[in-house]
Amino acid sequence: MTDTSVSGRRILLGVSGGVAAYKSVYLARRLGDAGAEVRVVMTETATQFVGTQTFAAVTGVEPVVSLFDDARSVSPHTDLARWPELVVVAPATAATLSRLAHGLSEDALSATLLATTAPIVLAPAMHTEMWDHPATQRSVSLLVADGHELVGPDEGHLAGGDVGAGRMVEPEQIVAAIEQSLAAGFDLAGVDVLVTAGGTREAIDPVRYLGNRSSGKMGHTVATVAARRGANVTLVTTSSLPAPGCEVVKVESAQEMAKAVSAVSCEVAVMAAAVADFRPANASDDKLARTEGPPKIVLEPTPDILSSVVAREDPPLVVGFAAETGGVERAVEKAKRKKVDLMVYNDVTAAGSGFGTDTNQVVFIDADGGTRPQELMSKTEVAQMLWTDVHHMLVQD
Repeated sequence: MTDTSVSGRRILLGVSGGVAAYKSVYLARRLGDAGAEVRVVMTETATQFVGTQTFAAVTGVEPVVSLFDDARSVSPHTDLARWPELVVVAPATAATLSRLAHGLSEDALSATLLATTAPIVLAPAMHTEMWDHPATQRSVSLLVADGHELVGPDEGHLAGGDVGAGRMVEPEQIVAAIEQSLAAGFDLAGVDVLVTAGGTREAIDPVRYLGNRSSGKMGHTVATVAARRGANVTLVTTSSLPAPGCEVVKVESAQEMAKAVSAVSCEVAVMAAAVADFRPANASDDKLARTEGPPKIVLEPTPDILSSVVAREDPPLVVGFAAETGGVERAVEKAKRKKVDLMVYNDVTAAGSGFGTDTNQVVFIDADGGTRPQELMSKTEVAQMLWTDVHHMLVQD
């Protein structure tokens, strides 16, 4: 391995119980050969697939398997959690994903994952039925929303002769994900960032509202990734999704969001919220009754929050989002009209992309209208790419 971007870095490898654990030995070897300092924490079940001595021989350090193994430490999981610059879990079984997503600390691995503040890369491995199960997908959604990075799984041959989705990706791909995460580092340290997220709700009456399908996942992921890269993040959102490391301001309507945004001083503003363009001009104080027939709702424009940020006397670097259905042309026109530094176009009609998904297919649009189409990727990957672009622009300035 010639790439030494992990050289000298402290990486904790978590191994949970699955046939793919044999690949983790090779992963540990590749990381060590590249100059990384590697330690291992295993579940008891993982030792049924790979012995502790194998990892001890590869890394030079005895793996941690039990919370009660080390008599030298009264809290081995917290000591271990403070050590790494990055944690990678490979394989990450359905049980391990569920424990992390729901905050369960039932063994040395899950306790360490809950105690660490280091970035976590997860490489899922399980049978297709387990991967596709709604419970596992709920766990995945929570983990992505929490800012953890998932790499894989792939489709291919599984244990027992099955073929399908759930195969752990190869160690080379995991190393690449680790390198990307470590490269991000804390390049935004000290940068004041504003992020907006979620879809606004514009009241018709105390019960009903005009809204949209935005879940806030993309905006919350953008905010969480920025915080992990060292930024001071204020997140103005309509969503209740988690945003670890961020100062969260909860709002509901476009007017409330505009007021909250105006109160935030920032160097970078990422306007990922799906703000309603119109609102009822005269919302009813009482619930409208069906017996009175269909109401006549007169609409008026909501505040143009993006334009107000661009128009500040000392404007920040501004990133806009455009969720469209008719191709990238409208987003390019919007980027030029709004005078943003970067626009992210999201094709909400593309398979696996759009509102409520864990993936997006986007096009990055530069200030001059130049486009950079991307393949379908996780929202975490989109956020990482966005912040890398922003960092380059900040450095150039």
